[in-house]
Amino acid sequence: MYPVFKKAGFTLAYAPNLMRTAGSTFVVEHLNNPDGDFLKNFESHVRSYEEVVNYLPNQIYIGNETPEALEGKKLPFSDIEYKDGKVEGKHGFIINEKELFILLRLVDEFDLVYLSEEFVNENFEDFKKRFPELENEFHKVKGSDLAHAQELIDSKHAEPLNMDGKLVGYVRAAHESDQNLSAEYMLENLAVKATGAISGLEVIREGIDKDSIDYVVECSEEACGDVNQRGGGNFAKSIAEVLQLGNATGSDTRGFCAAPVHSIIEASALVKAGVYKNVLVVAGGCIPKLGMNARDHVKKDLPIFEDVLGGFAVLISENDGESPEIRTDIVGRHTVNTGSSPQAVITSLVAKPLADNGLKITDVDKFSPEMQNPDITVPAGAGNVPEANYKMIAALAVKNGELDRKELLNFIKEKGMVGWAPTQGHIPSAAPYIGQMIDDIKTGKIERAMLIGKGSLFLGRMTNLFDGVSILIQKNSGETGEATSETGSSDSQEIRNFLAEALRKISEDLTKEA
Repeated sequence: MYPVFKKAGFTLAYAPNLMRTAGSTFVVEHLNNPDGDFLKNFESHVRSYEEVVNYLPNQIYIGNETPEALEGKKLPFSDIEYKDGKVEGKHGFIINEKELFILLRLVDEFDLVYLSEEFVNENFEDFKKRFPELENEFHKVKGSDLAHAQELIDSKHAEPLNMDGKLVGYVRAAHESDQNLSAEYMLENLAVKATGAISGLEVIREGIDKDSIDYVVECSEEACGDVNQRGGGNFAKSIAEVLQLGNATGSDTRGFCAAPVHSIIEASALVKAGVYKNVLVVAGGCIPKLGMNARDHVKKDLPIFEDVLGGFAVLISENDGESPEIRTDIVGRHTVNTGSSPQAVITSLVAKPLADNGLKITDVDKFSPEMQNPDITVPAGAGNVPEANYKMIAALAVKNGELDRKELLNFIKEKGMVGWAPTQGHIPSAAPYIGQMIDDIKTGKIERAMLIGKGSLFLGRMTNLFDGVSILIQKNSGETGEATSETGSSDSQEIRNFLAEALRKISEDLTKEA
């Protein structure tokens, strides 16, 4: 029996101040061009929390709107008159930066995060009302004296937490000389843990028994460790601890943007094999990518769209007879020998795994590749990433004789989607559609979908290779893992009875011969 997608959770954390102080583009500008036009002019392009909530792609991300809401809409999406934004959605929520700062302190186990008394007094009560499930961690959140904060920040032993132009806290280094435990990296890692944890919280908020989750796989792009084991981990188990998943263990999977689909395949295989019954795949956001393309957005007089940290979590479980099935036997792989041409990549990830199992490209109802928001990537010169993927998939279907050339544009419209995910690297990679996909398959809107994750391994300077994996999802066949277990048990008993009877007869014959 195939494992299933049980539930999914998606979160966005508004972080304009972290973008200003820790986003890679801003850090580089302050070092190399402190008096440049960008730093002089960007402030007028920073969005308010209200604007972020009322931004249509963000509402799609948390499940209040469907991807179809962007069809036919012209760029920039920020020009769309949309006033129905909500901070909580069907599949997740959007938190403000005050809540994010409190969350950083709440997930901190080593007293690295300091918040002022005034800040805690003004904001903690609202936080407690919104996240009562985290009550066991509330004792960690307390105000501190920030008298020596600026001294630590100036000496690079702390990273600032600012709000409305005022210092409200800081994150200090975890070691005096170990760069891997610097204030910069501790802030990044705590942000991964925090946004990953609330994404997992969304999954288990209703109807999921926390004690039933056996394993957690974390698949963000950051790494935690010290000088002796840089990147050793483990985000997964630390997130499980915050969520009080007492029966779970876990590990981290890294693969740049392809990591989420790698992790989904790994989790599905573990469930399929019976090693674990319920596996949570989770990822937190990436601080350095805040404002990554801000220079281009400011030049083109656009809002700075990369002002949110993304997070997601999906629960993969034994077959329940109703949730979408994960076809662990239909997996696409970008192998070492695949090559890097677009045609070779799409052939290995889409056409080949389908053909090997008697299916055509046209048999898939929806493809979810890198669902990057074109509002972000087009002004930056990176083009419309999802559209480029769909064009290649459609062209390959034409080449293989599965699609008439005249139907190419219609194929892209029917099988594709307009991107809506923030450019957080791994966050847009296939996963953003899973919540919507569960709904689409359960309601009969579609029968099959394919998740496609791709990664740029060359960024690590260890290889020039690309990477990619894919997996097919389908509507449930109606059979459950439990039924399979019972059938298996019955079959095994019949076999045991048969063998026992055969051995008895053999024993009798041997006795007679003796």
